[in-house]
Amino acid sequence: MTSSIVRRPPVTEPAQLPAGLPPVLQRVYAARHIVSSDELEYSLDRLQPPAQLGGLEAAVALLADAVSAGQRLLIVGDFDADGATSCALCMRALRGLGASDVHYLVPNRFEYGYGLTPEIVEVAAQQQPDLIITVDNGISSVAGVAAARAHGIRVLITDHHLPGEQLPQADAIVNPNLPNDAFPSKHLAGVGVAFYVMLALRAELRQQNWFAQQAIPEPNLGQLLDLVALGTVADVVPLDHNNRILVEQGLQRIRAGRSSPGIRALLEVARRTPTRCVATDLGFAAGPRLNAAGRLDDMSLGIECLLADTESVAHAMAAQLDGLNRERREIEADMQTQALAAIRELHLDPAQLPVGLCLFDPDWHQGVVGILAARIKERYHRPVIAFARTDNGELKGSARSVAGLHIRDVLDAVATRHPGLVTRFGGHAMAAGLSLEEANFADFAVAFAAEVTRVMPADMLESVIYSDGSLEDSELSLATAHILRDAGPWGQGFPAPLFDDRFTVLEQRVVGEKHLKMVLRPVDGSGKIDAIAFNTPPLPAACTAAHMAYRLDVNEYRGIESAQLIVEHIETG
Repeated sequence: MTSSIVRRPPVTEPAQLPAGLPPVLQRVYAARHIVSSDELEYSLDRLQPPAQLGGLEAAVALLADAVSAGQRLLIVGDFDADGATSCALCMRALRGLGASDVHYLVPNRFEYGYGLTPEIVEVAAQQQPDLIITVDNGISSVAGVAAARAHGIRVLITDHHLPGEQLPQADAIVNPNLPNDAFPSKHLAGVGVAFYVMLALRAELRQQNWFAQQAIPEPNLGQLLDLVALGTVADVVPLDHNNRILVEQGLQRIRAGRSSPGIRALLEVARRTPTRCVATDLGFAAGPRLNAAGRLDDMSLGIECLLADTESVAHAMAAQLDGLNRERREIEADMQTQALAAIRELHLDPAQLPVGLCLFDPDWHQGVVGILAARIKERYHRPVIAFARTDNGELKGSARSVAGLHIRDVLDAVATRHPGLVTRFGGHAMAAGLSLEEANFADFAVAFAAEVTRVMPADMLESVIYSDGSLEDSELSLATAHILRDAGPWGQGFPAPLFDDRFTVLEQRVVGEKHLKMVLRPVDGSGKIDAIAFNTPPLPAACTAAHMAYRLDVNEYRGIESAQLIVEHIETG
C-alpha cells in the first residue's frame, strides 16, 4: 500500500464568510465547502426542528401516555459509547420529565449479541415493562420486536442505523434513515436521535400542562448536550452542520464546568483538561474508556458512570474504566501482532493481498475485533473484517471500510448472491457487524473479496492524505494553533486542518519507546518548531530533510503552552 500527499483543490464557489476571518481559516473552511457564515453558527436555534423527523408524533404520543400513566419504561441500549450515552440521556431526561418508573437494560455482547434479540426480550420481560424503548439499536430487530409483542410489551425504536428490507412491527420507529424520511440531517448518532425524541416529548408534556399539574420544574434538556457530544464524536458519524451544533454546544458546557460528573471524570483519568476540551478529547480519551466497558466487561459500568451524580462515585467508576481500557489496549496489541504475522505467513506482498481482507483467530477476543479491523484497515488501506469465535460456536465479525466503499451494502450484496452464507448483518457505510457459521468462513472470505473487487476501483487502494497546503513561517505559531483548535468542532466529514511542507530535521529522538520527537525548520524558512510523529521509527541518519503532512496543535507541559506539529505522514524521498 502506498500513500501520497495531495493538496485539496482550490474552491472556486463564492464564499460569504465573516469579515476579519484569518486567511488560514478562510481557505480551510472553503476547502470544506463552507460558503456562508450561517454554516459556522452553532447556536441551538440553528438546529433542524424536530417536527421534520419521521415517526416522532407516534413516538411522543406513546411516551406521553406512558409517563402520565406511571407505566414502567425499560430502555434497551447498546454496548458502545453511542449506546451508553443514549441510554444515560434517556434515563436522565425521562426522570426529569416526571417518569416515575424508568429502568435500563444493556445486553452483554458476549451472551446476547447486538440489539433487541428474542433472548434479551426474555430477560426484559422479567421486569414486566409496559414499554421498551430501544436506543442506538432496534431497526433490524424484527424477531425481537415480535417476541416483545407476544409478551404484550409495546416497543418504541429509536435508531440511526440503515434499515433492512423488512422493518420491525414496533409501535413507533424514529430513525432519520428510514425510506422517505424528510429529516435533512441523515447523520444523527443514536444519542442525537434520542435527544430529539426527548425534546419533542418535553414539548408535548408542556402543551398538556403536565409540569404544572405535577408541580415539577420543566427540565433544561440542554444540560444533556455533553452526552450528545460524546456519543456523536465517539460514534464517528459525519459532522454535518446539525451535528456540529450538537457537539459544539456540548463542548461549551464541558468547558464551562457544567458537564455531568461522569464525563468530567473520564476526561480527567485520561489526563485531559475539561476546561480546554475539544472534540478529539472526546473521541480519543473519553470515548475509548467508555467503550472499554462494553468491549471487555459490561457496559452497565459505563452507563452508571454517566449517571453518577457525585464526583467521588464518578471518579471511582472512571478509574475502573481506565483500567479496562489499558487491558483492552494490551489485548488489541497482541491481536494485531498475531494478525500481521498471519498476513506475513501468506507470503504475499501487501499489493497482492485480497482487496477485501478477512481475518480470524480462534483465540481472539470478540470485544476487540472492531478495533483490530480498524488498525489493519489503516495499515493496508482496504476494507477489513476481523472475526472472533462466540460461545455458541458462531463467528462474529466486525467490518471497517475505506472512504468511498459502503461496507453494509457490500455485506448485503454478499448475502443476496450467496443465500445462507451470512447469518445476520447490519451497520452503515464505514462500519458494520455480521455473524456466520465457522464452517462458512473460507467461502465468505472469497465471496467478500470478490464483491469488494467488483465494486471498488483499484485506485482506492492508495491512501491519499489530503492537505490544506502550506503554512508560512509566521503562521507556525501558538496563536495560529489556538485559532485552528478553536475553529472546530473537527471530526468525521469535517476534518481537522492538515498542512504539508518540507522541513529540515534538526534533531530527532525516540520517546515513549515508539514515538518520534523532532525539532524541525521549514526548508525555506528560518524559525524552528517541535514536532512529534506517533508510532513512527527514527528517520535514516542520512535524512536531513523530508516532506511532512502535519497538524498544528497546542502542546501544554507543566502549565506552559507552545506550538507543536503533529506529523501524520513523512516522505523522505
